Amino acid sequence: MSEIIGVIMAFVPVILVLLLANLAERLRGNEQPYGAPALFAYVLLALMYGLGVMAGLGLHLAGTIAVQQPGLMSEAGGGFGGLGEFDSLPLLAAGIWAPSLLGLILLLPPVRRALGRILPIDTESPVHAVALSLSMLILVNLMMTLGVGLDTLTGVLAEGEGLGSNDGVTIAMLWVQQALMALTAALGVGWLTRRSWAAAARRLGVVRPSSQDWIVGIGAGLLLVPVVILLEYLASLAGIVADPDVEKLTEQLLGPLFRSPFGILTLGVAAALGEEPLFRGAAQPRFGLALTAVMFALVHSNYGITLSTAIVFLLGLVLGLLRIRRNTTTAMLAHAVYNISLGLLAYFSISFLDS
Repeated sequence: MSEIIGVIMAFVPVILVLLLANLAERLRGNEQPYGAPALFAYVLLALMYGLGVMAGLGLHLAGTIAVQQPGLMSEAGGGFGGLGEFDSLPLLAAGIWAPSLLGLILLLPPVRRALGRILPIDTESPVHAVALSLSMLILVNLMMTLGVGLDTLTGVLAEGEGLGSNDGVTIAMLWVQQALMALTAALGVGWLTRRSWAAAARRLGVVRPSSQDWIVGIGAGLLLVPVVILLEYLASLAGIVADPDVEKLTEQLLGPLFRSPFGILTLGVAAALGEEPLFRGAAQPRFGLALTAVMFALVHSNYGITLSTAIVFLLGLVLGLLRIRRNTTTAMLAHAVYNISLGLLAYFSISFLDS
């Protein structure tokens, strides 16, 4: 239960920032003063990222002292003696302060105006400003994972301290996380502040699927499976193999989902309902196809930077094209079918090995 509460609390400041930014956007659209809610949103982001900068620099300092005077840090307590357990303490520290600093920089109007030359954003929009800044949270999450190390995370989970130690927690956590992603997408495009639910759904590209949407979505999802398997095979011939730490961590995090029909359904449906509205629905029209696919790949931090990340990037491109050619609902169908198909393959493989 504490893990679920932790996930909810992580989304709270993001949702609050988006609500404030959209309130400012509504006032701006009505040609009313909108500086106060916009300022509150920017200040909240500045506080979040300011703490990140200080924490990262503090970790750099602690790491330097730990190397130069290990005895002093051990005597100080507070967990400093365990700094050496991370794969790369400098990377972990930089992964906190550097993206946090970039998040602050992206709030500056001159920076937004420069980015407006290459991205389809309104450089004066508070919503677009906070969306750009919030994108740095993905980089923070990835860099922290790399700094801690996939092997270290695997070891922690293997000791029963992580998500994969309990099937029910794993499934509940995924549903809560993806529901919060979908809520973030809806609130981010103005639901409850400046758009009705129907208008927000149209902005997200979420529609009632037509028969053609079903055919295209299911067909694309099924076709992606052999394509990915072929790409992995060709990569192995070139000497590029799956990272064993990625495989172990993925098993620890998602293994329980592959062992039951409801888990497999969760793997497909929950991810499609959460990730697609956020990335293809909300983000892609502003950040573009390629950048959104990069963000989609990097948010899967359990893959690190590996062959699996490249495959997720390609998956993001395909789903993004479905969004462009049809709608987000078609991308959701393709995503769900793809994940469920992989889950079924894993399930039958496990059943065969256990028999």
